[in-house]
Amino acid sequence: MTAGADGADAERPGGFAAATGDGPPPSVPPEVRAAQIRVAFGGLSQIRRLTNTTASDPGAVPAAWERNQPVRAIALALEAAGIAPSAVDGEGRRTATGFRVAPGERPGTVRVEWLGPHGSGAAQDEESRLTACAAVLGPLGWEALLYRGPRRRRFLEVEPAP
Repeated sequence: MTAGADGADAERPGGFAAATGDGPPPSVPPEVRAAQIRVAFGGLSQIRRLTNTTASDPGAVPAAWERNQPVRAIALALEAAGIAPSAVDGEGRRTATGFRVAPGERPGTVRVEWLGPHGSGAAQDEESRLTACAAVLGPLGWEALLYRGPRRRRFLEVEPAP
């Protein structure tokens, strides 16, 4: 999995990148993307099982890789749960409604927003959609708290559960 220097999604030939919502829509057909996500999330689940040997439920504890790259880990978990990422065009304009995952204000935290093109109604759906995102992340060992930020827009602050 790779991400560009500006935090946007990037794919290397033959590679996979979890969609953060800051890149273009996937360039592969939906069925191919779904297979890529299944394989990547399956690999992450295997990493958890092999590295979280002292946990009673290894699947409910983020692995060291996830703690070191939480934006990628959160984006993969959301996409694997069938939640659509947002997307932008070459000029940075939103072209799709969905989640956007970015580094949080504090080290080790992630900010999840629900964004869409101007006039898409994303702001009206953000509370329910972000609540759905939090419901996906909780069982995976992430604590997701819903906040209201500037212009009264909601967002999740996500970090590994204590």
